[in-house]
Amino acid sequence: MEDNTSRNFIEQFIDKDLAEGVYTEVHTRFPPEPNGYLHIGHAKAVLLNYGLAKKYGGEFNLRFDDTNPTKEKAEFVESIKEDVNWLGADYEDRLFYASDYFERMYECALMLIDKGKAYVCDLNAEEIREYRGTLTEPGKDSPYRSRGIEENRRLFEEMREGKYEDGAKVLRAKIDMASPNINMRDPIIYRIAHMSHQRTGDAWCIYPMYDFAHPLEDAFEGITHSCCTLEFEDHRPLYDWVVRECGFEHPPRQIEFAKLYLKNVVTGKRYIKKLVEQGIVDGWDDPRLVSISGLRRRGYTPESIKMFVELAGVSKSQSTAEMPMLEYCVREDLKMKAPRMMAITDPVKLVIDNYPEDLIEYMDVDNNKENAAMGTRKVPFTKELWIEREDFMENPPKKYFRLFPGNEVRLMNAYFVTCTGFEKDEDGAVTVIHATYDPETRSGSGFEGRKVKGTIHWVSATEGKKVTVRLYENIIDEEKGVYDAEGNLNLNPNSCTVLTGCFVEPDLALAKPGDRFQFVRNGYYCVDTKDSKEGKPVFNRIVEMKSSYKPEVK
Repeated sequence: MEDNTSRNFIEQFIDKDLAEGVYTEVHTRFPPEPNGYLHIGHAKAVLLNYGLAKKYGGEFNLRFDDTNPTKEKAEFVESIKEDVNWLGADYEDRLFYASDYFERMYECALMLIDKGKAYVCDLNAEEIREYRGTLTEPGKDSPYRSRGIEENRRLFEEMREGKYEDGAKVLRAKIDMASPNINMRDPIIYRIAHMSHQRTGDAWCIYPMYDFAHPLEDAFEGITHSCCTLEFEDHRPLYDWVVRECGFEHPPRQIEFAKLYLKNVVTGKRYIKKLVEQGIVDGWDDPRLVSISGLRRRGYTPESIKMFVELAGVSKSQSTAEMPMLEYCVREDLKMKAPRMMAITDPVKLVIDNYPEDLIEYMDVDNNKENAAMGTRKVPFTKELWIEREDFMENPPKKYFRLFPGNEVRLMNAYFVTCTGFEKDEDGAVTVIHATYDPETRSGSGFEGRKVKGTIHWVSATEGKKVTVRLYENIIDEEKGVYDAEGNLNLNPNSCTVLTGCFVEPDLALAKPGDRFQFVRNGYYCVDTKDSKEGKPVFNRIVEMKSSYKPEVK
């Protein structure tokens, strides 16, 4: 018997259920409402539910909880399918929609009416709230609670036929208006909404409420363990009531877990929608967002998201992770698989005065020094090069080992060069650095003479390609927090810096959308999937090169 201490609390519940014969298999689902794009918190739910099904040799469903036509769009359905596929949650032919069950749900509602467990109520929304009571005071019965079964059935059928306006009537479960759990005080289970549905069109003008529809969907599909977040814990008695009163012999078990919160990010659909509509971001997949599509476009990998979710763990205690943890995960994933290329994001020209004018040499460069299997490539080296502006200083401080007048450094994978001088423009900015090289010091030649302390990277000024690079920061001003006193977002004005004068190795100009690279000494980058054109890639910085963050050892 496997030691339960190595398993999370959900797995311990499942083990117990299987051992006691409550269920003979494990069947899970991810049930998003298609009213927006998925974000990093949803990734936990996807990977948790899929992981449980896979671990126990069971099945996993992707099911759209499309019971609210006022907010749902086909666009959101397609984006969610793409995100779930990208995360690696394989649902094959197990794709479902709540709207497929509308007729069955309607029949279940009629069954409750016939059992005296549901009634049509004419109170409006405000009156229903007043009758519901408070956390400390019981509710009171609706004056329509005593309607007879035949009248309730007729009225409910007329609701379906479209005889009443929105809000004129609702169908309520008849449970207990004095229950200490407000969710059990005759909750609404159907409302009237004369609105076209993105899948069923105008076939329906009444729609089931989530707390009624969701347990039925789980039961229809044979879900065994319905894993959801903690805010549904108080709804569990209603979940159990629905599946019990509707006569399911092997009802699902609802288990709640803590959400995955990420500090100082925007996940609320209302706020993201506002950012999109105001043009502050260029869509739900903007790389500054932590939507799954935004993280994918930024360059995060499914493996890094999975690592992040695993580090966050599964518990019933609410906790908040921070961006450095997510960034650590993508660095760890990419360090062995991303080619390490040379790119200059803030260029200044370096001229090697004693290098032959028209000579082009091709230097052998490792694609990834930590992964020899990735092989090598040829990189052109010429008389004129681009280097990073920060790799030269006219008057350097102590322990500055890069270029300055009289100092010698190694050009990565090439030669030793010594700075002999520099030129400035009328504003005092350095425009050209001059140097000489030692032909005996070519990398790989076996040179064992003098040593140098500094190594800098470079790109040929004549053979390199000019590209656009975007540097991203958190869209939120982290010092101020997510919201101001009025509830508005504290936006970071420097969340996206566009650099149009960057230079890269020639091969990088041929990179395809979605390709990821390490720019040596700079960070990890991905070719943007929306704005890149053939031969003109736009590079998004995924994450900077280094961080002091280390995950806790548990």
